[in-house]
Amino acid sequence: MTISLNDIAERAGVSVKTVSGALHGGSARMSDDTRLRIREIAEELGYVTNFAARSMRQGWMPLIGVIADELVTSPFATGIIGGLDSGARASDMAVFAMTLSGRRTVASVLEEMHRFRPRAVAYAAMYHKRVELPAEFAETVGVMINCREANDRVTSLVPDEAGAALEMTNYLLNAGRRNIAYINLPGLLASELREIGFRQALDQGGFNGANATVLPAVNRAIYSDRAQSLVHSHVQQLMSVPQRPDAILCGNDRVAMEVYAALRRCGATIPDDVAVASFDNQVEIASRLDPPLTTMALPHRAMGRKAAQILLAEDRAPVEVKKIPFRLVERLSV
Repeated sequence: MTISLNDIAERAGVSVKTVSGALHGGSARMSDDTRLRIREIAEELGYVTNFAARSMRQGWMPLIGVIADELVTSPFATGIIGGLDSGARASDMAVFAMTLSGRRTVASVLEEMHRFRPRAVAYAAMYHKRVELPAEFAETVGVMINCREANDRVTSLVPDEAGAALEMTNYLLNAGRRNIAYINLPGLLASELREIGFRQALDQGGFNGANATVLPAVNRAIYSDRAQSLVHSHVQQLMSVPQRPDAILCGNDRVAMEVYAALRRCGATIPDDVAVASFDNQVEIASRLDPPLTTMALPHRAMGRKAAQILLAEDRAPVEVKKIPFRLVERLSV
């Protein structure tokens, strides 16, 4: 026998609208106890959602669509999608992604996506940047993940880059390091913000942030891991002067890996002679270096979870830019 919402409502002593809200994320307001009781009754009766009927009734399927701006090529894609999926599954929703690249525009991706009638749509980027959405789609996209809408028309979740650099630099200062060099990633928004936090921490610590040593990791205006690296020459130069750095902050874990090799060529030990710290927490790199690397973990999973909360909220909150904090991962390089 097919179990209906009416059957569950009768057993629970509530309205069909309340049952629908408890099981399908509708707009009905109820206590957590009521929601839990309805779900227990539904499970006891063996209720199975008729997705086709539900879609016709509500006008949407239990899906969150993600416009993936090169996201699938990022080593951090699983963090964002995993966090979003975890939040979605808590409301009996599923996540699907469509890649934005090449000739596929936001308009064409959204047109294709809407064939599946998702309840909500997110836009997620491979790295922190500003994205200018066509004005007609600003209302369609519910949240930007790991990027910021250029005109601030959409709620955006971005890593707190300046805050992460401030925290890491303070960590180095508290460890007794006083001459900190920074090998940064040129041309990236994240790097610009991190440099601000780096210099701010030095100023607050009684050092001259304006005179700090900040060097580009590659010889291009915009960082790419395929560009010619300048790391070895920078480290060689830094270690050849009387005022050697006692710490090197790196723009990412790949740069830190190069710094390790360059320091060893100079006969310096980590962390006794020079501490090394970084950003990203690419575990396959950071945990396998010798010694393991102290780094700031990007908040991709947290951004995904927060995005699900925003997209599935009953009421749409005012548009804002939310900075999500990194997590300091202490290992043995400091």
